[in-house]
Amino acid sequence: MEKQDSDSIHNCVIKLRVDPKKRRDKVYIGCGAGFGGDRPMAALKLLQSVKQLNYLVLECLAERTLADRFQTMSVGGDGYDSRISEWMRLLLPLAVERGTCIITNMGAMHPPGAQEKVLEIATTLGLNVSVAVAYEVSVRESGSNSSTKKPYIMEGGVSTYLGAAPIVECLEKYQPNVIITSRVADAALFLAPMVYELGWNWDNLELLAQGSLAGHLLECGCQLTGGYFMHPGDKYRDISFQSLLDQSLPYAEISFDGKICVAKAEGSGGILNFRTCGQQLLYEVGDPAAYVTPDVVIDIRDVSFQSLSSHKVLCGRANPSPESVPGKLLRLVPKDCGWKGWGEVSYGGHECVKRARAAEFLVRSWMEEVVPGVNHNILSYIIGLDSLKTASISDDPSSWRTSEDIRLRMDGLFELKDHAVQFTKEFIALYTNGPAGGGGVSTGHKKEVILEKQLVGREHVFWQTGLKCSKVADSITQEVTREENLLKTDVVHEPLSLPEASLNICSVDCSSKEIGLSSAPSGQKIPLYTVCHSRSGDKGNDLNFSMIPHFPLDFERLKMIITPRWVKDVVSTLLNTSSFPDSDAINKRDQWVNEHVKVEIYEVRGIHSLNVVVRNILDGGVNCSRRIDRHGKSISDLILSQQVVLP
Repeated sequence: MEKQDSDSIHNCVIKLRVDPKKRRDKVYIGCGAGFGGDRPMAALKLLQSVKQLNYLVLECLAERTLADRFQTMSVGGDGYDSRISEWMRLLLPLAVERGTCIITNMGAMHPPGAQEKVLEIATTLGLNVSVAVAYEVSVRESGSNSSTKKPYIMEGGVSTYLGAAPIVECLEKYQPNVIITSRVADAALFLAPMVYELGWNWDNLELLAQGSLAGHLLECGCQLTGGYFMHPGDKYRDISFQSLLDQSLPYAEISFDGKICVAKAEGSGGILNFRTCGQQLLYEVGDPAAYVTPDVVIDIRDVSFQSLSSHKVLCGRANPSPESVPGKLLRLVPKDCGWKGWGEVSYGGHECVKRARAAEFLVRSWMEEVVPGVNHNILSYIIGLDSLKTASISDDPSSWRTSEDIRLRMDGLFELKDHAVQFTKEFIALYTNGPAGGGGVSTGHKKEVILEKQLVGREHVFWQTGLKCSKVADSITQEVTREENLLKTDVVHEPLSLPEASLNICSVDCSSKEIGLSSAPSGQKIPLYTVCHSRSGDKGNDLNFSMIPHFPLDFERLKMIITPRWVKDVVSTLLNTSSFPDSDAINKRDQWVNEHVKVEIYEVRGIHSLNVVVRNILDGGVNCSRRIDRHGKSISDLILSQQVVLP
């Protein structure tokens, strides 16, 4: 590791901070958004309720949204998240008054453009603000002097996952009101203010591991505090509608020595406990012994949680992995993957499934007449029967009669735009040429882009920072505008108090309220959800789901039935291309599964759980999948519906 130099353009080789200063003993960091479609009003409520927040992070960028921004920018649109105006108009007045710095990756492909938009919003609000940017650049030699290098915005939609260093530099140089980044890794958005405020350095690997753990727990917003958790009928997850409505976004208190407590606003709804923390801990991490971030590779197998109250949980035991810092960074490179064409039509009443089957047969046959050999590009499913592709439709027609309201959807991914357009034409023809009673036809086509993954040496990835400020001539106008925009609240939360022995955390909260009264019965068929809970997500073409027992003693028994073969048998139907596969199609599917699908099952000792990764199962990944659930998020609860017999 080298000492930090003063160049305005940096590569991503780790450079130690020079004489880092501890500015606080503790820093308070909130998550205001967990994805691009999150709710600005929830972020405002967190700001209002938790007045000691030093930072508010808006994590709004994912591979899907990055691809969308690239496509929008390529036709002359904004390369940044256009919703940044909505967010800043709502949050800036209170954030500026409180001295809370907003950090966001909404800059996406074009942070300078987002910077200008935020300054424009601030001016209309009468606010004097400073807005920093930290983003990846390409570097080229300039003029005849080959030692002179000039930075350029990345071209062609190329984007590399940066670490926390660019944000730390912004804080050191500018102390801005807002920091806008390109593709910075989610956890790094949160880690950066910890490094800056608490005096950490890049070789304090144990502290970086703990800080990155906090960032990972916070990064998905309300998924830590009851969102995406509530489940009627499951006694461990059945919370009221009103409680879900009143849930709070999470925040964390991080001490200079690495102690972490995650929390939600006191008196809010939702839920924050061992279970919600466990689900978020394993969410999309892959191998828990080596969860890779640009700043540190983390081992989370021994991570544990202890509930301090109904709104506070103590977290600990994240460790750096043996290969503690990745030598290469993940780069995403857009690549055309063809044209999507799709159509939907509804059928209802007597024998509606048979009519949907006839419609599918006709569309496939018509396409084969016009464009021979493209049927393998088309996937079909019936919404209301098997659209999630985790159930096989029986050959017995009597099993279809319970369905009286279904919708056939067909998706094709074609090399040529003409073929996608032709597919929509053939589908629309069902109106006069298909079975009776088909209605509500909708069709569409679009170009699809995938993000190919490459590993790039740190020395070949460059970034730079910059600052611009708004100028408001009349400070009185600023004060009036604040009064008009703030929604006042009298709720104040005191800083969290951590127990002295906080590093000696129990691996689970051993109260009966947290983990239930007894283990699951043995020797009889029971649905898996009575044994454990789960959350699923995606990484490219791979599915990742957790298996977290309600009762820790069930962990060993669960390991005996959750095997690679069991997992393959359960998820193989995801690869069905039709709702009505014949025996030949099933045999080809099973052969493909055996050759290409790999199942990895990891033990996570600290929370007595399993993390399961299924490779090559998501139809190419979120940016090109023909499945209705491109991310595979619904698969967890469908897996939990499987009947099992515990030993």
